[in-house]
Amino acid sequence: MIDFAKSMLVEFWATVADMSPYLLFGFFVAGLLSVLISQSLVERHLGGRGVWPLIKASLFGVPLPLCSCGVIPVSMSLRKHGASKGATISFLLSTPQTGMDSIFVTLSLLGPVFAVFRPLAAFVTGIVGGGLVDAFEPKAQDQQEVSAKCTDECCSAAGPPRRIQRAFRYGFITLPHDIGKAMLVGIAIAAVISAVVPNDYFADKLGHPILAMVIMMFLGIPVYVCATASVPVAAVLILKGLTPGAALVFLMTGPATNAASFVTIWKVLGRRTAITYLATVAACALAGGILLDYIAAGLEFNVATQPAWMLPAIIKHITAVVLLGVLGFAVLSKAKAGNADHS
Repeated sequence: MIDFAKSMLVEFWATVADMSPYLLFGFFVAGLLSVLISQSLVERHLGGRGVWPLIKASLFGVPLPLCSCGVIPVSMSLRKHGASKGATISFLLSTPQTGMDSIFVTLSLLGPVFAVFRPLAAFVTGIVGGGLVDAFEPKAQDQQEVSAKCTDECCSAAGPPRRIQRAFRYGFITLPHDIGKAMLVGIAIAAVISAVVPNDYFADKLGHPILAMVIMMFLGIPVYVCATASVPVAAVLILKGLTPGAALVFLMTGPATNAASFVTIWKVLGRRTAITYLATVAACALAGGILLDYIAAGLEFNVATQPAWMLPAIIKHITAVVLLGVLGFAVLSKAKAGNADHS
């Protein structure tokens, strides 16, 4: 038992040390984007119909740092302000799959090929899903309004003039407050898997890579998985024998789909749109997984053994302490806020 605890702690710290420099930089970039890109700006550029709104919706969605309250309400707000169903679905598909923080974490733990492929897959998924929705309902018009609006500071165009202060507040307080608990849980799960599961275990148990992708798809679709917190879990699964493509399927379906988003889409945009949304995620995830496995094999690229960009160990350990401090503060402040609301 003591040996297991030691092994888990070692794996936990190693994961935090590898990802912390890039996650902290991702928080900083996300904070800058939160003050440079306002909700009203997004709404203005995604209005109207045609292919271009779909492209812009996906481009905006891939790096956009929306708080957890923001993705569904902002997408519904886009719809109410004149965006087509296709553009709304494009935004909903591309936004939760990735972001600046998750891109840098992917870079640190899974290497540059994965870090480039993942946002590209999110972008293509948004285009495909939005195009299918517009093709099925090219003349559909909005007859419903959604009252839910994001009221967090990050979703508001107004705010204090000190934009740098707002950027740092969002990047290092609001965003960690949003994903801190999920991040710590994800790292802990990765540490447990790494300590318990033997190397190459999944390569023997899951058999054909396509079967592994299908299993990961059915695991990822019904539950919400934070785009950033899921990366260390995927990295460990690859280390234990899962193919990069199967890990990508999990990273695409987990963040992109969950019960809350599916029910909201069903109620607001209709049953056909909701089914198209779900089918797009599944099909694009499988296609992306197959393509990534092909690329990885062609380049003789082993994602699981990529070094974390060879930063000095001292920098990793210092930034790991800072990251745990930021996440710990976020989790504790969230718990205190929850207790205050109940009192």
